[in-house]
Amino acid sequence: MGSVGDKIDLESDEEIPFSSSHATNKIDSLHFEAAHMTSPRSFYSSRVLRNMHQIRSFRSIYIVILRAKINVLLPFGPLAILLHYITKTHEWVFFFSLVGITPLAERLGYATEQLAFYTGPTVGGLLNATFGNATEMIISLYALNNGMMWVVKQSLLGSILSNMLLVLGCAFFCGGIVHHQKVQVFSKATALVNSGLLLMAVMGILFPAVLHFTHTEVHFGKSELALSRFSSCIMLVAYASYLFFQLTGQQNLYSSIDEDRENNAEDSDEEEAPEITKWEAIGWLAILTVSISVLSGYLVDAIQGASDSMNMPVSFISVILLPLVGNAAEHASAIMFAMKDKLDITLGVAIGSSTQISMFVIPFCVVVGWFMGKPMDLNFQLFETATLFITVLVVAFMLQEGTSNYFKGLMLILCYLIVAASFFVHVDPSKG
Repeated sequence: MGSVGDKIDLESDEEIPFSSSHATNKIDSLHFEAAHMTSPRSFYSSRVLRNMHQIRSFRSIYIVILRAKINVLLPFGPLAILLHYITKTHEWVFFFSLVGITPLAERLGYATEQLAFYTGPTVGGLLNATFGNATEMIISLYALNNGMMWVVKQSLLGSILSNMLLVLGCAFFCGGIVHHQKVQVFSKATALVNSGLLLMAVMGILFPAVLHFTHTEVHFGKSELALSRFSSCIMLVAYASYLFFQLTGQQNLYSSIDEDRENNAEDSDEEEAPEITKWEAIGWLAILTVSISVLSGYLVDAIQGASDSMNMPVSFISVILLPLVGNAAEHASAIMFAMKDKLDITLGVAIGSSTQISMFVIPFCVVVGWFMGKPMDLNFQLFETATLFITVLVVAFMLQEGTSNYFKGLMLILCYLIVAASFFVHVDPSKG
């Protein structure tokens, strides 16, 4: 028995070092295999991530650039720059710049709408109004830097007139044709607030013009400029108060808008969802803004030469042609929302954009001109001021019922045609 037990002990003693070395060899081999197995896996995963980023980038380029049919006009922008340095023919540079900016302005509106999905409806509406007017602001700053104050005034005036008469008129007309079997309604509270702000803007623009043409200034040439700068600061404070009011207070005035949006979203067959990510939208906003800035410089430089070559008044180019490009995004989106029976969003696009230009962009240009040493004021001349005043009154009367139909849209379009014909035969007195 003892020998057997000793034999077992000896066998066990002999197997212990052998088994431990074997185990360590197995462990080492496992670590070696694990190292060789995990490194290809991590390499493969990083390669997959790189491929996914490339695919996402290509998809973003396809959605923003290649898919939109209006982008067939994009080559006109580089062609305008090329013509500027080769031929110096101002009318073709102006025409190609005008056509080339159109798809950029439309894509800028699209990128803003995509970013609005991530910011909420209130901030999204503010972003839509701000970047929707980015083209007009960029063109105005370029013209202001070149000392062309009359182009700044008339292009911003034309943008207001275009939004209030042409954009809103086309939206009402198309919406009324599509929904002819019912009366389309919108929030009267929002329309009244915007109408009040527009009338306040008319007040700020009217008094310097009246002061100038009645020759009742205390210091000729100085009182008008001082009043314009003071009124611009007051208008900026009023617009900031309006934004604070809209973002934080009295949400019950806008509850009907949200309810209509929810009902329309339930009835809509297609679910609205963002097509690009938030950072992609921000990147495209930066790229498109820089592109519009570059092309706007060539556009502004060619305005005077194009006017002389085509025998067309600068006032008609500034008030009618330039806003058609800047309002391309608003025009398309306002009509689309009206045809979907979302008139509150249509008003936010058309009237909200006019409110922002009159209460923010125009006073902002006056303050910027103040810092630049440019005599930019609020004297838009008598004819232009009267046109703006009558337009605000007409639109305010159209909106006071809170309903819309195709006949109201047709009247607004016809009013815009009268305005366009008036500026075609009008020469800006400050041109000389």
